[in-house]
Amino acid sequence: MPIPAPNLYPTFNTIRLSHVCLNVADLAASRKFYTEILGLQVTDESDSHIYLRAMEERGHHCVILQKSDIPGTVEVMGFKTYDEADLDKAQTYFADKGRPTEWVERPYQGRTLLTSDNMGIPLEFYHKMDRLEPIHQKYALYRGVKPLRIDHFNCFSTSVDESVAFYSDFGFRVTEYTEDEESGKLWAAWMHRKGGVHDMAFTNGTGPRMHHVAFWVPTPLNIIDLLDLMATSGYVDNIERGPGRHGISNAFFLYVLDPDGHRIEIYCSDYQTVDPDLEAIKWDLKDPQRQTLWGAPAPRSWFEHGTPFAGTDVKDSELAASPIIAP
Repeated sequence: MPIPAPNLYPTFNTIRLSHVCLNVADLAASRKFYTEILGLQVTDESDSHIYLRAMEERGHHCVILQKSDIPGTVEVMGFKTYDEADLDKAQTYFADKGRPTEWVERPYQGRTLLTSDNMGIPLEFYHKMDRLEPIHQKYALYRGVKPLRIDHFNCFSTSVDESVAFYSDFGFRVTEYTEDEESGKLWAAWMHRKGGVHDMAFTNGTGPRMHHVAFWVPTPLNIIDLLDLMATSGYVDNIERGPGRHGISNAFFLYVLDPDGHRIEIYCSDYQTVDPDLEAIKWDLKDPQRQTLWGAPAPRSWFEHGTPFAGTDVKDSELAASPIIAP
């Protein structure tokens, strides 16, 4: 099935992904992992929440850790709009699509619209977030993998074709995709707003669930440093896959699991996709260099493990096609 043409003039203008709220069991354990191992900076904390940002970010937070009785789930994924008027346009857009809409109060954010996509993934859109002083040149603060910014989300979808059509309609553009030649259906797709390879990606599987949230780092050496740190500080078993280089996106990568099983990708070296007429790159599902240009194939857990969204039911995908999986 061909990918849809991009909608270059969507109803409302989404700039980029912004933040994610993760439900966790033990705030202290999660705080240690995200600050001492990954290197995110605490911007506020309480008995129930910890707010974090990466080193280049001026917005108040890119990750919210929320103490919960349903740990290992995702509360919401956040996106920033171009201006305040886009929020009202988004409310009308999602309501017209039959999706629930609600104006919610969020600390450190202005007016915020809570809704969901066609699969039930909870999404929130805002325009204003508290700005903080720049810290990217405060090198004494750099630790862990030295994350510069949040980069993308990847989610399991029961129908990648339907997910791509939904997000394309409000302005996301496909950069790369994997097609199952036998069925003609999409097995995975990478979609962007900010001019990188992706802000949101979809992978075929039981869903909707979050596959991973990714952070961008300066160089592959940061990833090697993180591996050394995790291997010698009690986190070696949290290393799931990598390091390696993806065929798709050309990114150097590492996947790790946080204390609650949320998958985190550390990511660098992808490419620019600013031109609106840039042609999407097609991959065959059976191409061994699709998922890994070089390095070991992905383990089975990488295709099966994901974290559900709080309050959202999951179901199995009807597409049974499978990529290459490590023995």
